[in-house]
Amino acid sequence: MGAVQEALDALKLTDHHCHGVVTADLSREEFEPLLTEGGAWPGGSTFDTPAGVAVRRHCAPLLDLPRHAPAEEYVARRAELGAREVNRRFLTAAGTDVFCVDTGYTPHRLTSPAELAAAAGGTPYEIVRLESVAEAVAARGVEAGEYAGAFRAAAEEAVRRPGVVGVKSVAAYRTGFDLDPARPSDPEVTEAARHWLAGGGGRLAEPVLVRQLLWTAVDLGLPLQLHVGLGDSDIRLHRSDPAHLTDWLHLTAGTIPVMLLHCWPYQRQAAQLAAVFEQVYLDVGLALHHVGPARSRAVLEEALEITPYRKLLYSSDAYGVAEFHHLGALSFRRALAGLLQDRVDADELALPDALRFAEWAGAHNARQVYRLPWPS
Repeated sequence: MGAVQEALDALKLTDHHCHGVVTADLSREEFEPLLTEGGAWPGGSTFDTPAGVAVRRHCAPLLDLPRHAPAEEYVARRAELGAREVNRRFLTAAGTDVFCVDTGYTPHRLTSPAELAAAAGGTPYEIVRLESVAEAVAARGVEAGEYAGAFRAAAEEAVRRPGVVGVKSVAAYRTGFDLDPARPSDPEVTEAARHWLAGGGGRLAEPVLVRQLLWTAVDLGLPLQLHVGLGDSDIRLHRSDPAHLTDWLHLTAGTIPVMLLHCWPYQRQAAQLAAVFEQVYLDVGLALHHVGPARSRAVLEEALEITPYRKLLYSSDAYGVAEFHHLGALSFRRALAGLLQDRVDADELALPDALRFAEWAGAHNARQVYRLPWPS
């Protein structure tokens, strides 16, 4: 084992974007859809995907099973241990001590940020999803001309909650990034709100209101997380290319940090933005546990071709099953250690620098940009 791998294995990670895990015991029919972004399909098993294979290889031993345990044995052992013990084992094994939890997506009953962190002996923080705030404002009832003020007030109230350190938008899912980058005018927002509310509100996908949401995020002053690339069937992948954000990033220069989440298959586009815009940071979370340790280095290596080392962060984007917290951390540590160690061995990078950059990506960069307290 190389020196960089030893250092990363010992490092407590800061997961700057993740979700809670399911608290109920799961049958195989309930568990399998959580293994992929596409859910389970008739006639096939999600265990027969790169993520499913990685779970059987790297997660089975933590359940006291042999590597590559058959799917039926894996699910049976999971049920035997119970959700509480399964979650504890995987969250502890991840070696993460800071969790920044997106609480805006809850089709399942999930752990709260405090419950998630407690299972790992870590510290919880919250990320506010702004589309959820907007949709809650509409659901309560609001006139079109009052929508902008009501949304801003609700967003300001949400970010004042204890433990909130950032906000998030899923504009990539709702409209894509190929939007007019300018801040919309008040009349534009009122007209768009009138159209949205007349249709019953619900899912926010009005381009003008999404633009207003992004500019409200700038006004809030906290780091803004943006989902980029890989997602479920709701996303139009070609519209989630972060290169579409270029003009908006020019207009918002000098304001808030912009965190490009996940990025696959656009990790190179994201890297270019991080290299030329001071406010842009990135991770390759979500992709890492879906490609698994076998391919995580290839994804991370492309992201790090030109990304400044102080701009790379760790996230798992684990949702639903605690296995993905463990797989995300394992994939990240192995991928980053391997590529940095190879550069050291080739005399392209000094070992002290490699160790410093590993610690930056795994913990330091996130703590700095979200203004989190440093461990004593």
